[in-house]
Amino acid sequence: MTVLDTRTLNRATLARQLLLDRAARPALDAVRHLGGLQAQEPQEPFVGLFSRLRDFDPAELSDLVTGRRAVRTHLMRRTVHLVTADDALAWRSRHDAMLRQKVLGVYRAELAAVDLDELAAAGRAVLADGEPRSMSELAGAVAGRWPDAGTRPLGEMLVTALVPMVQLPPRGLWRTRAGVRNLPLADWLGRAPDPLSDDAADPVGQALVRRYLAAYGPAASADLRAWCGVAGLPAAVAAVRDELVSFRDERGRVLLDLPDAPRPDADTPAPVRFLPAFDNAILGYHDRGRIIDDAHKGLSVAGERVVLVDGRVAATWNVEPATGTVVVRPLSGLTPSERKEVAEEGSAMASFLSDRECDAVRVDAR
Repeated sequence: MTVLDTRTLNRATLARQLLLDRAARPALDAVRHLGGLQAQEPQEPFVGLFSRLRDFDPAELSDLVTGRRAVRTHLMRRTVHLVTADDALAWRSRHDAMLRQKVLGVYRAELAAVDLDELAAAGRAVLADGEPRSMSELAGAVAGRWPDAGTRPLGEMLVTALVPMVQLPPRGLWRTRAGVRNLPLADWLGRAPDPLSDDAADPVGQALVRRYLAAYGPAASADLRAWCGVAGLPAAVAAVRDELVSFRDERGRVLLDLPDAPRPDADTPAPVRFLPAFDNAILGYHDRGRIIDDAHKGLSVAGERVVLVDGRVAATWNVEPATGTVVVRPLSGLTPSERKEVAEEGSAMASFLSDRECDAVRVDAR
């Protein structure tokens, strides 16, 4: 097997993630290609698409949400993702067992005496009036039947796992602050999620494998699991195995990929890119060494926005609320040309986030 070194894998990731060249494609196509955008912080998908799409207009993404073509829902890894409506309907049932186990992993003791089927039925009965509710409102409405469980565990289980939900706009719209109001996915989109297939070859899992490799490959099975959180995909991988090509990384892991997917040369120039918090370009792998050094990997789960320089995490960034200035804090020394490119991209980000009211940027010393 051909061995792909870390830099080659880095360039493949950048190409698949639309971070090597900004793509001229509609926002809906980008959301679909990426398998969704991490969205627990409501404004971060806009940042992610600005860094990936040419001439991105944030109103386009807001319109997808209000027009019910994209939804905010719990999916991969039990985190809130912005995904296309079609993917939410196709994928949700395949994630149900994982979502339930993730919640039980936190609240197993509190929910030990709760029949989850009865809890789901009680939650659906409350929601039958069609009124959106916060998690605490929904939990409070059923808590009388399970007073010892606590409202937080009941609410987390209902909203995250038992009843497929959508977080309704105005939450998640451009430059808008709003609390979470939940409505069943079936009510918002007009039909229920596709039922779980009883086909042993796992057709939905096969689709997940292909889609993951298109946006993240070449990658190992462990990377696939890290992205979606679903452990039971061996049958799906086996079913599509003959369609794929194989490589090894420098650790000896077997990497799978789509045969015609882009794998740029390791020396391909990589522009500076500003990534949002919890971006899947980093979190979508078990082995994140292709894009972030081990010394900094904690940043990827701490909600830090990061800057890619030559394709790797080289700085963190945020915005000063009072001034709108983008502030960059390098993790190591930057060359003069790198600092210039970081400043230029940071200025563009400041202008984007402020609707062109501010383009100020400050690149701190290391």
